[in-house]
Amino acid sequence: MEITLGPLAAIPPGEGRAFDVGSERIAVFHARDGRVFATQARCPHRDGPLIDGLLGGCTIVCPLHAQKFDVQTGEALSGGPGLRTYPVRLSATDQIVVQIERGGG
Repeated sequence: MEITLGPLAAIPPGEGRAFDVGSERIAVFHARDGRVFATQARCPHRDGPLIDGLLGGCTIVCPLHAQKFDVQTGEALSGGPGLRTYPVRLSATDQIVVQIERGGG
């Protein structure tokens, strides 16, 4: 199921914002090059808020313990479990549209 979260303009380039979608909390990142990525909002390492991390290209660094993740694939770049990622796109009017599986899984 696709859910519209709001305008891309609400997220400055190089930053992320968290959205509650049903029972899930999703982090949406707006890369400086204009691309958009969506992942789980909390770090699987120590539950850090990923939206407060540093985004460089396609890499997010958790603000608590410097765990690094690829926001495109969810791969953990510093070892350990990876992130859940979500398909995300921009509509014709630059609205963020994320795809969530029914049932939250």
